[in-house]
Amino acid sequence: MANTINLVKLCVGAESVEDLLNWQAQRRAQNSADLPRHVTRMWPKKDEELLNGGSLYWVIKGVVLARQRIVRLDEVIGEDGIRRCGLVLEAEVIRTEAMPKRPFQGWRYMAPADAPRDLAKGRRGDDSLPPSLVAALSEIGLR
Repeated sequence: MANTINLVKLCVGAESVEDLLNWQAQRRAQNSADLPRHVTRMWPKKDEELLNGGSLYWVIKGVVLARQRIVRLDEVIGEDGIRRCGLVLEAEVIRTEAMPKRPFQGWRYMAPADAPRDLAKGRRGDDSLPPSLVAALSEIGLR
């Protein structure tokens, strides 16, 4: 049986979790898709571990704030003929404790032990705070 691994990725252009939700809703409406899909250039080598309960953790303005469980990986062939990976995600976006994350390109693997905890159901987090303040509070252990 495969272990579980997660991915972490920058949510480029998003200022908040609501931006992520709105973007995914617009894309699904345009494509008549049931589930959100994020296309990435590289195919994960640890695909079995991702599909064994892994999630995609979203970094928004330098802070991990949310995750979505990875449902499946779809092969996507671009107009340029290059094979890409479509990360098909559960529709529910689960908010997490704020965890600062330095910028990086693409996506990275993240062990479950290193992932931020989910917020309690119904708790939206403090999206009204600027992400830089959320990151600073998290770094000193106050969030």
